[in-house]
Amino acid sequence: MARKLKTFTTSAGFFDLAVAAPSMKAALEAWGSRSNLFQHGFAKVSEDPKIVAATMAHPGVVLRRPVGSAGAFSEHAELPKDLPAGTAKPAPAKRPAKRPEPPTKAIDDKTARQAARAFEKEQKRRDSERRREEAKRQREREHRARAVGAAEAALDQARKDHEARVEDIEKDRAALDKRSQAEDARWRKKKEELEAELRRARSGGHLRLV
Repeated sequence: MARKLKTFTTSAGFFDLAVAAPSMKAALEAWGSRSNLFQHGFAKVSEDPKIVAATMAHPGVVLRRPVGSAGAFSEHAELPKDLPAGTAKPAPAKRPAKRPEPPTKAIDDKTARQAARAFEKEQKRRDSERRREEAKRQREREHRARAVGAAEAALDQARKDHEARVEDIEKDRAALDKRSQAEDARWRKKKEELEAELRRARSGGHLRLV
């Protein structure tokens, strides 16, 4: 069974806010407030028939009007056109005196039940939308995690391939160094033999007497 709605009001910036909700917590969530405005006296339950009727016609929707004014609440209230510069609050417009209107009749039980059902329906729609958005964000996080994992794996494999190639190059270099040293030793020995033979040839020591 849908919970009975109440009308809650507060002020934010240049606007008075009103919303029909089943609880203070729900009202704070609708206003987007993280602090308990009711505890500090910045929000209250309203029993003004006009405000109640307006909010019950749009359960769960935050209605507003210029702060301090006596105008009707609506979804898209605008600031007064003649708001003085630097004014913290818009001054209520002066209106000509008129005959007092009869008090608006309080909403009946049927209207209250309809508003409660409408609020519950809207709440379910918002919850469903939040779940869809969260599922979308979760998919995006998972996709990003997979992409990061693939990039990290590719980088790690490339690093291993590079290290393996460097190791092969070092082995080839060591083998070349060893061959180079062996060639130097062979050349020194051969050179010494040839130089000795050259010296003997120059001195004529290689000629034999007949």
